Amino acid sequence: MKPLQKRLIGEMRSKGITYAAIAAELGISENTIKSHCRRNKIEVEKPDVCPVCSKPLVHLPHKKKKRFCSDKCRMAWWKKNPESVNRKANYDFVCPTCQKPFTSYGNPKRIYCSRKCSARRNTSDV
Repeated sequence: MKPLQKRLIGEMRSKGITYAAIAAELGISENTIKSHCRRNKIEVEKPDVCPVCSKPLVHLPHKKKKRFCSDKCRMAWWKKNPESVNRKANYDFVCPTCQKPFTSYGNPKRIYCSRKCSARRNTSDV
């Protein structure tokens, strides 16, 4: 591959032109272009956009990069994708009132499975 072709591939790819379009333009195999881009780490610059509404994200300097444009979009995405939540703070217990097993998320000191069981247990103690 000639140096001119390499430079053109880099320029075209950075503009977001597909491998197939570059191959057709330069008369080179699409796989050759893919290999060249992979070897030289030539990537398409994707604009940061909100995954929910596709609005462009505005990042502030010296701050963590935003993933969503607003709280509304963030909550909508997490509501749609609950399997993506990494829940590590699950605690398994057995309710002393009804003897049913239950799982508590984020509270390792929970005793009862529900308010009903808590009230039933507390009224029987009096």
